[in-house]
Amino acid sequence: MRTFYYVHTGHRIGLDRFRRAAAILNALKDEDITLLTSDYRIAQEARNFGIEKSVGIDVVRNIPQIAHNGDKLIFDSDEANPIMLEDMREYFSAFIRISDNKDDSKADKEFLISPYLEGEGICNAIVVHDKYFAAFEKSVELSYFFGDDDYEKDLEKHFDFIEGLNPHLQLGFYYFLDYEDMLSKKFEHTFEFEEYDEMIQSSKVLLTASPQAVLDSLAAGGKPVYFQREDYTQEFLPLFERLGVPTIFDYNKEMLNSVLSNISDIKYEKLAPKSNKYSTFIKENLNL
Repeated sequence: MRTFYYVHTGHRIGLDRFRRAAAILNALKDEDITLLTSDYRIAQEARNFGIEKSVGIDVVRNIPQIAHNGDKLIFDSDEANPIMLEDMREYFSAFIRISDNKDDSKADKEFLISPYLEGEGICNAIVVHDKYFAAFEKSVELSYFFGDDDYEKDLEKHFDFIEGLNPHLQLGFYYFLDYEDMLSKKFEHTFEFEEYDEMIQSSKVLLTASPQAVLDSLAAGGKPVYFQREDYTQEFLPLFERLGVPTIFDYNKEMLNSVLSNISDIKYEKLAPKSNKYSTFIKENLNL
């Protein structure tokens, strides 16, 4: 009986769920868990995130080609419809689902990890890697991270959104090579994909469309500002409101300038490490 962790990744959805998986698997590093991703490229990169076992499977329906009936699964994806989810609960001997939907509910034969929900069989926790909970020197005034994916090159289409701000740019994982080259010339300072940790830890203010980057920045003592991309889920908005994180819509430059001008007055909530909480929850319910 084996344990798997499936996470939805890709060049149109980014790596937010993967970064969350890296945090959870770090907290479970003594356990034998194989990560399954919907993208072969990040599966090959996973070792650089401390993940020893990872397999790219292309689509969620390929999980049974790797996992067998009776195995255990941690599932972080919105791909599955209710029928598929019910099949998974029957197929696996233990099934833990990660949810970002405040209106979600726990079904029979599953366990749930959620930043919103509480109750029997639910772990209420915000997942952030332990490495970000420390005091870091903030040597960079403003960093800009559009996300790990930009298939339509929307960052380029909205240069006016950050005009005059001169931020350090964090490059994403799924950017085209010619696009990376252009962006590196456009911005005076850039962080490579591999320098994400340095960017999170050194940035005083982080302007980003990545929900996980918001949480990582907050844990590291930064002041994140979230802007809502049209192609990204809005499920994190209630959480960010609760945490005091300002949100910008529609590339509203006037609103962004106002937020940045008053950033020192914003009362951000502090995050506390929860890795012991969700790792214990997972171990107990998967019988690890």
